[in-house]
Amino acid sequence: MKLFGSFPENYELIDAGGGRKLERWGEIITIRPEHQAYFKPGLSDADWKRMAHWVFQPTKEGSLNGTWKSLKENSPKKWQVRMGEAVFNLEITSNKHIGLFPEQHINWKFISSFLNPEKRFLNAFAYTGAASIYGKLTGAEVLHCDSIRGMLDWGRLNMESSNVFEIKWVLEDALKFIQREQKRGNSFDLIQMDPPAWGLGAKGEKWKLEELIAPLIEACLSCLNPKGVLILNTYSPKLDEAKTKQILAQFKSSIFSSECNELWLTSTTGKHLYYGVLTRLTKA
Repeated sequence: MKLFGSFPENYELIDAGGGRKLERWGEIITIRPEHQAYFKPGLSDADWKRMAHWVFQPTKEGSLNGTWKSLKENSPKKWQVRMGEAVFNLEITSNKHIGLFPEQHINWKFISSFLNPEKRFLNAFAYTGAASIYGKLTGAEVLHCDSIRGMLDWGRLNMESSNVFEIKWVLEDALKFIQREQKRGNSFDLIQMDPPAWGLGAKGEKWKLEELIAPLIEACLSCLNPKGVLILNTYSPKLDEAKTKQILAQFKSSIFSSECNELWLTSTTGKHLYYGVLTRLTKA
């Protein structure tokens, strides 16, 4: 089933097509590669270049790494964007990502409504911490876990810019940390996981999501309180909606309810863009 999300404040998916997407982040507009945008864009290439401040040029087709080219004089390499009570620091980097996944707005809204000062939240594979910020704004206890130190540093900067404090930072492999929390007898009311299709652990360990998704779900369920919720975002061709539901079936006795949908955004020009599978399950 297709689930269409909405734009957060100060973000706009303007157009998509031709293997790229045109996005507005506050006042800055970027052009980035997007392999799901295999259709014809709504605007012309000249329109895109006229509007954009930056365009990303990958080193080779499909690569995350490459260089950014400025299309306007004095285009900033760093800037801030306010989304509700949260403030995020964005930056032109050595890859196509600039520090935020705005399609996660649908989860930020859920986090903001579900959590309260009495609840405990783990944000795993937490990247630069948008979900951590929204969680902390509710007054909940928040743990932010990522295996890359630079992401924790970026998350701390977002925390300070958003004027929230006391997020607990964990530099560790997410699966190992969750398993360790289980042994310690610690539990959570909400866990969010946004794992990449493949990744590296804190010590450079290589892993593939399709091989570890079941152990990750099992570990999370073991650490969830009754009626606790697990949010799982996946963006892998080997983990479509049908495959994800098949994996969830093996945990049927531990799950009270579950939702599994394709996540989509619609550009201002009316183009529909796929952003992976969003799963939410509630523990029995």
